[in-house]
Amino acid sequence: MRQGTISTRFLPDFCQIGAVFALVLSGQLLAFVLALAAPSEAGFWQDLSLLSLLIQWIVLTCAALLCAVRRWLGRLSNVAAALLSYLLVLLVTAVISECAYRLLHDFSLVEIDHAFVLRALGISAIVAALALRYLYVAHQWWQRLESETNARVEALQARIRPHFLFNSLNTIAAMIPVAPDKAEAAVEDLADLLRASLARSGQLVTFAEELALAKGYVRMESLRLDQRLLVRWEVAAVPGDVLLPPLTLQPLLENAVYYGVEPRQEPSEIRVEGRCERGRLVLSVTNPLPPESHAQRPGLGIAQDNIRQRLVLAFGSAASLTTSTDGGEYRVELRLPCRQVASAVP
Repeated sequence: MRQGTISTRFLPDFCQIGAVFALVLSGQLLAFVLALAAPSEAGFWQDLSLLSLLIQWIVLTCAALLCAVRRWLGRLSNVAAALLSYLLVLLVTAVISECAYRLLHDFSLVEIDHAFVLRALGISAIVAALALRYLYVAHQWWQRLESETNARVEALQARIRPHFLFNSLNTIAAMIPVAPDKAEAAVEDLADLLRASLARSGQLVTFAEELALAKGYVRMESLRLDQRLLVRWEVAAVPGDVLLPPLTLQPLLENAVYYGVEPRQEPSEIRVEGRCERGRLVLSVTNPLPPESHAQRPGLGIAQDNIRQRLVLAFGSAASLTTSTDGGEYRVELRLPCRQVASAVP
């Protein structure tokens, strides 16, 4: 699934209820302004009701026509689509204005008050031009925002702690003469990790994919730390198709190894727990606190800030990362929407 994908066309889909509602609301606001700006002897409320009826006829007819020709407009350039939409709005305004005038006076009239139609066309031309300009500017702004967001995600996602890469390569080099099969498997795990770090930023991955990557990382570190590294996985309650940003779990495990296991000579356990509750995915990684002599190892918090920013970019305020210390253990907890593949497809 890709996030933040924005169409190259700036015209919205007028078949969607949200776009139609925005048009109706804007039309009603225009009716209020016109009724207040040009009061007549009939009174404000009668003016408002008649103007509302006329404007909503025009708005809804334009929305229906733009919905009907949306596929054709999609084949045109932005300039051509905007020009055609603009002319369509003016045509609808002219036809409905003339019909409304005849309906209010005498439908059998041959002559018509052209000033009424021209005023309606003038207002429609100005409002339609402003609306199209607003849609274009908003579309350009969203495109720039998407580009900046993707650049930030790529920069954050590409950060892998150099010491892990160097240690992994040294471990693989040392294993080649004595255990070539294990060295080959380690190279495959490292390749998977590097591939994930270079993955496209506009994608989410399933929990099953992220878990496989994390377990591959643990296998690589186990080759170096041997029995000192113990990992307990308690994630059976998490559906494998839950979506999350790539490289969410692995950096937390890397942090846990770097700060909680490496400084100790005795076996140390890392717990990875996960569950879905009330529509939210809760993931936590718990590791022993480092000894006092290693409590200030450099780089503390970089991976957490990395993940926190990527969660915000993917899920906004619905996601969070918190840390806590209790009983000699350090715990990082992630909370994000428990969004599965099937429910994420529009």
